[in-house]
Amino acid sequence: MDKPWFDGFEARDFDLDGARVHARIGGREGAPALLLLHGFPQTHAMWRRVAQTLAPSFRLVLPDLRGYGDSAKPAGAPDHANYSKRAMAQDVANLMRELGHARYGVCGHDRGGRVAHRLALDHAAAVTKLAVIDIAPTLDMYEATDIRFASLYYHWFFLIQPAPHPERMIGADPVAYLHWKLGRWGAGDASNYREPEALAAFERCFSDPAAIHGACEDYRASFGIDLQHDRESRAAGQKIACEMLVLWGKRGVVNQLFDPPALWRAQCAGRVSGEVMDAGHYIPEELPEATAQHLGKFFAQMP
Repeated sequence: MDKPWFDGFEARDFDLDGARVHARIGGREGAPALLLLHGFPQTHAMWRRVAQTLAPSFRLVLPDLRGYGDSAKPAGAPDHANYSKRAMAQDVANLMRELGHARYGVCGHDRGGRVAHRLALDHAAAVTKLAVIDIAPTLDMYEATDIRFASLYYHWFFLIQPAPHPERMIGADPVAYLHWKLGRWGAGDASNYREPEALAAFERCFSDPAAIHGACEDYRASFGIDLQHDRESRAAGQKIACEMLVLWGKRGVVNQLFDPPALWRAQCAGRVSGEVMDAGHYIPEELPEATAQHLGKFFAQMP
């Protein structure tokens, strides 16, 4: 992959219902639309190698989620509802509608997978296929919390603490915190990243106090209003209606503590396929070619 940085992709800002969404758009005009959603503590830049491999076959949309990258970073509401996965899913649904895509596939890694899950529930008519990378359903993960999970995923419990305490602690040295998170969950440390431009983008964006606050609000919402929404969906018998692909890392915490395909099958009315990958948590960056191959095959035939 020797192409220049995001060669053939256009970066744009969209004002959608008062929320600014920054996104890169590229790939083949008229091809099936595929939405790629990043996770914590990253931006859309994590998808660069995967996206440029998929570009000949798909019309690709890579947004920064609310609170991340160059998208809007509002102050959190008292109930954190403006950082709920429902609110984030509405952002990207509005973006796809603005771009003229009535139906599309969606793949999310990490927090982006949780947004993609809610998108598939709240906007089922729009989502043709769903892929999630290295996550199990949020509600199942919280309800299975034990000492192993709490220690390995300590950040789920640190970031939800009341503002501004986590923000101040991370803000004392945000780049060091960013590098530690990337290195701990990936292969090696952050200096081993294949994409120096992506790492520079993460450093620039995560050094913004508003982005640190946005990330904390993302997790605060997951611990509160997102669980409420998930419980309501399950009580109503609501399930993902489309076909799913689940990819997860052999060396990741999700593989150690959970059974991702079984948990997703319980939440999906469609066919669920999956594969464990020889990677840590950051699969699209550790194994970009293999990730693109899986996604290209799965999304090749969309309803």
